[in-house]
Amino acid sequence: MNRFSLNQATTKRWPLADLVAGCTAAGVPAVGLWREEVAEYGLDKAAALVRDAGLTVSSLCRGGFFHEQDWYDDNRRAIEEAATLGTDTLVLVSGGLPGKSRDIDGARRHIGDAIGALVPDARAAGVRLAIEPLHPMFCSDRCVVATLGQALAIAAPYPADAVGVCLDTYHLWWDDQVWRQIAEAGRQGRIAAFQLADWITPLPEGVLLGRGLPGTGCVDMRRFSAAVHDAGYRGWVEVEVFHEDVWSRPGAEVLAEAYAGYRAFAS
Repeated sequence: MNRFSLNQATTKRWPLADLVAGCTAAGVPAVGLWREEVAEYGLDKAAALVRDAGLTVSSLCRGGFFHEQDWYDDNRRAIEEAATLGTDTLVLVSGGLPGKSRDIDGARRHIGDAIGALVPDARAAGVRLAIEPLHPMFCSDRCVVATLGQALAIAAPYPADAVGVCLDTYHLWWDDQVWRQIAEAGRQGRIAAFQLADWITPLPEGVLLGRGLPGTGCVDMRRFSAAVHDAGYRGWVEVEVFHEDVWSRPGAEVLAEAYAGYRAFAS
């Protein structure tokens, strides 16, 4: 269990204090946290809760959404929150096309420039920015970074210890170029986070909620895990799932199944 992390999104309706208690009781060493839930609980209070339980925060989600008017201030706050929680990884979801724009190339250039503006703040705080590519169906409204290759290109101008990438199996499984790109990310030392979630068919009406626990869908988790391992990554492996059926179940039950999936496909 020494590399397993339960992402808070997987047990969305499990209150933070119960999540921490459940992970501690199960021997889980790490949790991935989300800013909204942390803010609701209280940042300093959440940091103390996790620290006193002996848990590591594997990542904080999310920064990004660089087309919003206050993107710079909000991302600086996100960096500070990550540092307060004791994590060295802030996951970035870039945001989609701004307004009624159709200029996707321009949107990606802006993201690269925005990340560059944040690099000094991130390095000063000891936090690494992890660019997460999302499935292409989210390009218009959530994330114009749709492939690992695009994420690596955006990260390329900046030091690898300041800007890396987040690999999520749900978003990358479809891409026949991803194996070459994972190897390249490893050569560059860019892999900052690795997340497991399966692709459920058919997708529910809200496609964001179409993730399944490892082993319940069509993603070749073992191939991904082997590729990431061969690329040299030895960090946390988070299980991050969004699905109403999963959220409706008891948190401890979901945690046990998430860990079983990790053991089967990634350990």
